[in-house]
Amino acid sequence: MSDKTVLVIGTYDTKDDELGFLASVIRDQGGKVVTMDVSVLGDPSEPTDYSKHDVAEEGGSSVQAAIDSGDENHAMQIMAKGASLLAARLYAEGIFDGMIVLGGTMGTDLALDVASALPLGVPKYIVSTVSFSPLIPAERLAADTQMILWAGGLYGLNSVCRASLSQAAGAVLGAARAVQKPDPDKPLIGMMSLGTSALKYVIPLKPALEERGFEVAVFHATGMGGRAFESLAGQGAFACVFDFCTQELGNHIHGSNISAGAGRLTNAGLTGTPQIVAPGCYDLVDIVGWQPLPEKWSGHISHAHNRLLTSIVLNTEERKAVAAAHCEQLAKAKGPVAVILPQDGLGEWDREGADLHDREGLEAFLSELETKLPPNVTAHRIGCHINDAAFADKALEIFDAWFADGTVSG
Repeated sequence: MSDKTVLVIGTYDTKDDELGFLASVIRDQGGKVVTMDVSVLGDPSEPTDYSKHDVAEEGGSSVQAAIDSGDENHAMQIMAKGASLLAARLYAEGIFDGMIVLGGTMGTDLALDVASALPLGVPKYIVSTVSFSPLIPAERLAADTQMILWAGGLYGLNSVCRASLSQAAGAVLGAARAVQKPDPDKPLIGMMSLGTSALKYVIPLKPALEERGFEVAVFHATGMGGRAFESLAGQGAFACVFDFCTQELGNHIHGSNISAGAGRLTNAGLTGTPQIVAPGCYDLVDIVGWQPLPEKWSGHISHAHNRLLTSIVLNTEERKAVAAAHCEQLAKAKGPVAVILPQDGLGEWDREGADLHDREGLEAFLSELETKLPPNVTAHRIGCHINDAAFADKALEIFDAWFADGTVSG
């Protein structure tokens, strides 16, 4: 329990006491600490393990260049680049097991870059005066970043901020001790879905793929799940993707805040990862349920899923726009792409006889998609619903053929 080391990062010229307190709590719990200073103007009371000069030089610059820029934003970006590269290198060299960064808006901006530079499974804690704030864009959050609000911590130590800092110190050390990192030797499949009341293919597919020797990670298509999926896809983490709920793409093009970003449905393709795609729940756009309904959705059918999330049902023209966006994104792929198009529906609520059944809207979507699919994509229209056994069987048929010919590596 005493062999885990935490990298403590911050501006030691202005937050020396707070960073020292964090380190002392980690050491008192039996952990080890290495320190990294990302200050620009001042110096710490005692030397850190990695100085501000080490940080700036790692990024190909210097502290003097940061000072000479005369711009605090530019200066901190110099330090952020260096800190990210240095942290990634030190982790690869086995120097630390978990990372914690302390800061206000400046330190948080830097911390987000450092967290994104570290692999999934490395404990990443950010203690910030703006944790959970809308100042922090979702696309800058690494898949497993943890944030703790630094309450009462703007200037100096006190009992309020000690409560936050001590919890953060214990959390990062505990995570470093407890984490079970992904197995790099087991091929991983990334799958997108919603809950099994809406999309049920995960039930047969997950065990079937595990029987074939693959691990399956299922991501929740509610914005942040898609961001995590795309981030890992961009790192080449997946042997193949089963991207069967692309609703976040519709959310994005129709202006919802529940978005996985403009890169949704691109990163697997850009890395050449084989993709099997189906546009599950394409007909719905999710919006933030506790905010006023935007005027553009006036007159649309809507459903309050809970107090956080409301779903809007798209009309035919809006569905065709979603189809066109699928084609635009998939055209960027450098690897094989198969799209499965179940002609009886793409979500449990659009089955014949269900509340959201719209045969005309579904056919318009499928026809638009088929018409505009780029030549690098193979389409498979099948006579079933996405939640029927035949859909899962078709996905496995494509996957097995790719595995047999070496397109997918095991």
